[in-house]
Amino acid sequence: MTRAVRAVACSPFDVELFKAMRSQSISLAEIAGQQGITHRYTRRSLSEQKVEGLLTWLIDVGLLRREVDGQGLTDSFRLTPLGQQLLQLWQQQNIPRPSLADYWRNLCSRWVRWPV
Repeated sequence: MTRAVRAVACSPFDVELFKAMRSQSISLAEIAGQQGITHRYTRRSLSEQKVEGLLTWLIDVGLLRREVDGQGLTDSFRLTPLGQQLLQLWQQQNIPRPSLADYWRNLCSRWVRWPV
């Protein structure tokens, strides 16, 4: 749970993205570029490649899942039960602001993975 909160806090995504993902799947195109800013999903314009990398990290942490259709995986994402649980917490308070130590821990968790 702590790692998940830290991962979201260190991401460029706003709580509006997670609120939208609670009720529907959101595609990469809706989050990337100017669309993300327009929908208030991000605080700055991000490329699709950057968004996919960040969302993949949130999948690894357990907050999101990829949508699946009859053909296989799609470019859309939804909240997992853990993500919904955290969203309920953030309804009462905002996503916490990360410290420099949080950014460091998130970076280490994301890039230095030990084999299982």
